[in-house]
Amino acid sequence: MSRYRLKKYFIGCLLLAVFVLLAACGNNANSTAPDPPPAPTHAADSGKASNEPAEATEEDTITYTAANGEVVVPKNPQRIVVDSKVYVGYFLALGIKPAGVPEEALHVPYFEGQLDGVESIGDMDSSLEQITALDPDLIITITRSKNIENFEKIAPTIAIEYGTKDYREQLLDFGKITGKEAEAQAWIDSWDAKIAEHKPMIEEAVGDGTVSILQPHAKGIYAFGHNYGRGGEILYGEFKLKAPEVIQQEAIDSGAGYANISLEKLPEFAGDIIFTSPWTGDEANPDYVYESTLWKSLPAVKNGKVYNLDSKYSNYSDPVSLEAHLDFIVKSLTP
Repeated sequence: MSRYRLKKYFIGCLLLAVFVLLAACGNNANSTAPDPPPAPTHAADSGKASNEPAEATEEDTITYTAANGEVVVPKNPQRIVVDSKVYVGYFLALGIKPAGVPEEALHVPYFEGQLDGVESIGDMDSSLEQITALDPDLIITITRSKNIENFEKIAPTIAIEYGTKDYREQLLDFGKITGKEAEAQAWIDSWDAKIAEHKPMIEEAVGDGTVSILQPHAKGIYAFGHNYGRGGEILYGEFKLKAPEVIQQEAIDSGAGYANISLEKLPEFAGDIIFTSPWTGDEANPDYVYESTLWKSLPAVKNGKVYNLDSKYSNYSDPVSLEAHLDFIVKSLTP
């Protein structure tokens, strides 16, 4: 081999050796470099495990103005305890199964099959221990509850003053709180379509006649208006049927929702059509009204225009219950 070729061969080998050495160093550096640290979840940077939840950010929560003040609640809450029976049906209408509800709500026929597996939190006095065990991320109650401050120690608590909003407004509010605005509006649209379908038939059947909602109780008779359940939201609110003038003034225009009258005043408050049932808030025998000469002399009674409400559950006025009340009213008033 000539000197030139030998020199060229030697330089080539030297370059090859250098290249192999550099490649090996690079591979060794990659194999020993640590992986980037994982993003922190619930544990502190110290590496010790922590049971403390991550601090919520504004993106994770909304602020709702309730009767008990400004309440910061998680977006799309997953475990909702509904402390008041009157609001259970709102969440069912939104497609939400609560984590816990009052005992009575579990037996409402209108909710049949929709509360399977839901826990009871008691009846008149909710069990704080049971609610705590359910680990709620939101509690819904009413302003009359004596446990609001205790509830607030368990989870964000929204207290609602019953009757300040109609059921459409209340459903939309719950939809905003739970991220179910679309579902709330869908129910309203469907409901409005049902009312529009039935209203002409109801108007034709009732004409200029008046309608009363009456419930005997221990100390008299309740005459209900447009916002206290028992179908009033539908009869007076949706179908715009006439109430006797005294009911219009004392129970509707006043905003009270009901009037308490004596048996002697019954003829003034009795309409051409009467929806009635015994009051369930006491142990009075309603026959003192229903068997009285005054009751039997009413035109609605004589003409067979008295319709018996469900005595235990007609006071519910949530969306699910309203659908049941609508069916009953339509069947009662139309052929």
